[in-house]
Amino acid sequence: MDVPRGKEVARRRLIKRIVWISVTALALIGATVALARLKPAAPSVDMSGQYPGSVKRGPMERQVHGLGRLTPKEIHWIAAAKDARVSQIVRRPGLDPVKASDVILVLNDPDLLLDAEKAEWTLKQEQANLANLKVKLETDKLDQRSTLAQLESQYTQAKLTADRDLELTRLNLKSDLESRLSVDSAKQFENRVALQRQRLEIGDESIKAQVDAQNVVVESARAAWNLKRDQVEQLKVRAGIDGVLQEVDVEEGQRVPAGTLLAKVADPKKLKAVLQIAETQMKDVRIGMDATVDTRNGVIPGRVIRIDPAALNGTVGVDVELIGALPQGARPELSVDGVVELEHLADVVYMDRPVSGDPNSTIGIFKIDPDGKGASQVRVRLGRASVNTIEVLDGLKVGDRVILSDMSQYDKYPRIRLN
Repeated sequence: MDVPRGKEVARRRLIKRIVWISVTALALIGATVALARLKPAAPSVDMSGQYPGSVKRGPMERQVHGLGRLTPKEIHWIAAAKDARVSQIVRRPGLDPVKASDVILVLNDPDLLLDAEKAEWTLKQEQANLANLKVKLETDKLDQRSTLAQLESQYTQAKLTADRDLELTRLNLKSDLESRLSVDSAKQFENRVALQRQRLEIGDESIKAQVDAQNVVVESARAAWNLKRDQVEQLKVRAGIDGVLQEVDVEEGQRVPAGTLLAKVADPKKLKAVLQIAETQMKDVRIGMDATVDTRNGVIPGRVIRIDPAALNGTVGVDVELIGALPQGARPELSVDGVVELEHLADVVYMDRPVSGDPNSTIGIFKIDPDGKGASQVRVRLGRASVNTIEVLDGLKVGDRVILSDMSQYDKYPRIRLN
């Protein structure tokens, strides 16, 4: 039995279509697999927006950098000596210089003024008592001397009488008893004269002791008055040093307890730089290291004189003593840049410090091809670092050119094209 021709043609066309569809599907699958196995194309980077650098060999200065301010080396803080009230503010903070004797504030303390007046009158009273004591003791001494003079006169007369009676007795003109009585009378007066003289000597020592005792009372009163007088004088608050008045921390009429800080005076001619250096860079900083401070109006050499014992907000304060004349315009609280010299490396391989380059670490960095049309990522081991340069230990050689900019977005690409 014959098969119709039209059905056979349709069957062949269906088979052919199925074969072509299968072949096309297999081709698409193969192409997809092949494309998936291909490495991504190198991205294109505009070199005008990048920062290139080259590897060099030679001396390298290790430095650390920090921002900071100029501050006075000598600051005089003025505190209230006693509880008082601010009566008058004579000087306000400013650039005008002040002398050590200039009055800045006037305080008032009525109780202190009254105590000082009482102390003065007590001193005057004790001085008057001393003068009165001296007059009294001198009068007593004159009385003692007058008594001595009388006794000496009486002794002289008794001695003459005794001598006369003895002579008369020798001539048998007077009895022996009368002569003996005259001699005894003379000896009595002689003894009284000796006793009076001892009394005068002891009296001199007594006078000195009484005067010394009263002098002690007077000096004690004088010391009390001097103390009160000085405290009254301290109510006139003076600058204390030649310099510039930077702060006045009170207002007129304010009550201030003893010890309250009233004002701050600084010497603007003696300044130091206080740099804030990252604590991660502080391990090699030592006292005595050389430094340079840029005031933006001149660079001043210096030396590290103090390092804060603790870190604050990730930084450590480093005091730098400024050596030499200050540039014009240098003043307290002026912002500065400072660099501390750590060490001098005589012969090392180094390059400018990349954005992501930490000391003693290994990083990926793009090395520029000799023709400048592309760059390949290489692993580089870094060593000691400075502010702007870093030592290269492995991965690069002298003369290699690298990209120092932040290339983290291209880390997954082994190569890039440069435009």
